[in-house]
This record gives sequence, structure tokens and C-alpha cells, in this order.
Amino acid sequence: MKNYVSLGKSDVKAHPIGLGSNAVGGRNIFPNVSDEEGRNIVRAALESGITMLDTAFSYGPRYSEEIIGEVVQEYKREDVVIATKAAHKYTDEKEQNYVFDNSPAFLKQSVEESLRRLKSDYIDLFYIHFPDEDTPKDEAVGALHDLKLEGKIRAIGVSNFSFKQLKEANKDGYVDVIQSEYNLLKRSAEKDFLPYAVENQITFIPYFPLELGLLTGKYHEKSTFNDFRAQMPNFQGSAFKKNLQKVEELREIATSKEEEVAHIVLAWYLTQKTIDVIIPGAKRIEQVKGNIRAAEIQLTDDEVAKINSIF
Repeated sequence: MKNYVSLGKSDVKAHPIGLGSNAVGGRNIFPNVSDEEGRNIVRAALESGITMLDTAFSYGPRYSEEIIGEVVQEYKREDVVIATKAAHKYTDEKEQNYVFDNSPAFLKQSVEESLRRLKSDYIDLFYIHFPDEDTPKDEAVGALHDLKLEGKIRAIGVSNFSFKQLKEANKDGYVDVIQSEYNLLKRSAEKDFLPYAVENQITFIPYFPLELGLLTGKYHEKSTFNDFRAQMPNFQGSAFKKNLQKVEELREIATSKEEEVAHIVLAWYLTQKTIDVIIPGAKRIEQVKGNIRAAEIQLTDDEVAKINSIF
């Protein structure tokens, strides 16, 4: 498996570029993306060499897993790495309100339900999507370890955990992957998560690696946002302008390599210790095919240092 990487201490191997699949069947997140577009995005990913599909119960809800389950039937199951997540427990019939549940019983039930939707007898990587307030995190992960021993999951992940929760979750050394927010504009994970991941052979997978499009180089000072980004500090006022200036400095490196800014950003993550896989999302087939370019880009030590200094 040339150029494939292992996830933590598990035997799961994947291409360094995965597909963040919240736009695949994620009707509750991207209502304008059709089901067929979602299927075609998954096909384009698998046919371009991407192996890892990152989904979750909450995307849809459920529907992202169902679409991925359908499309994966067209391929050899062993050629696809499916990552999914659970923690949301709906508290009303319309499924508008929820609580997080990390109890062993709920997690085991969630895995069984995901297996049915994914039409598979195993899940390559299963995450606790969000921490709850009550369950000891080592007990929650212990339940997933039981499922790993049964062959129902192959690797164990936690997502959105605080550093304290991560250490509790990994008390027995069972955590293979931590997924948390990290990008060139939000680098606090470098203080604790990344060193801990290196020390404990845990793969760190950043989400929002392109900061919701801000690090792609496609926006300018007059760009406006009519979605949730309008409320985010990095997209407001002087901070937005400063961020755009930083991205323009990246464009010099991108131009010298005849690459897009987004691909330079993604390539930079892969130079960081313990970031073995990145999972940029995509709403168009061209984005999928472009993202995989990042794994082929070789940044020099000077270029890595310059990117660090810009941000």
C-alpha cells in the first residue's frame, strides 16, 4: 500500500487525503446538494484514489451513512475506509432537539445501527462524535474496545474532546484517532493535542482544515456571507481583512509551484507530525479531484517555515 498511512496503533491504512462527507446526504447541513450529487462525489473520490470516507449519524441525520452504504456496494469493501461517528440522541419525534450520550449501551446500539445503514459487517473507524457530561470517557472507549475485539470496528476515535477528556479516554491506550478543529488560523492544538498524539501514537485528523473556505484563496474584501460564517470572528471586519492578506502571501508559494492555494494549505498539514490524514469536504466533483493533489505536493523546509511565519 504505497503512500498509505496507518491510523494510530490500528491496522487500518488509508490514503492521506480523505473525503469529509457532510455534504453527502447531509440535508440538514447543505439542503441544496442533491442525493445524486452526493453519490457522484463519493464515486469521484474513490475513483481518484481517495480511500477514506468520513461521515456521521448526524449528517442528514442518518442519510449520509445510507448514501455511502449504497455507493460502497459498487466497490470492493476492503478498498474503502469508512469512518463514522455517533453521540447525538434525539429527544423529540421531529428530531430537532438532542442530547449527547456516550454511555456504553448507546454507543453499542449506535454501531449496530450504523452497520445496517452502511450495509457492512464492520466499520473501519468509529468515533464518539461529542463528549457527554456524565459518562467516564475511559468507560465509553472501553465499550468501543469491546466492539473492536468482536471485529465490528477496526479503530477507535474521539472527536471534539477537551484535552482532559482525551487523556481520560485514552487511560488504557485504546484511542487510535483524535479529530479536532485545527487549521492555520486556529493553532491551539499545537500546545497539547499534537504533542500528546505523537507521544501516544494517536493520529490527529483536523476538521475545518480550510477554515470553511477562508484558506482557499477564493474570497476577497468585498465577499459577503449569508450563512453561519457571518457570525464567526475570522469572517468579520479587520480580522477578515488580515486573514485575506495572509492567504495572499500563501499565493506566492502556490504560484511558484503552479498549484492552488488550498492545495498548498492541505500539503502543509501533512508535514506536521501525527497529522497523517486530512478530510477536506467537497460539494463538487472538481473539488474532490483537486484535493487529492495535495498529497503529491512536496514543500521545502523553507516553504514550511515561511507558511509558519505568515500564520
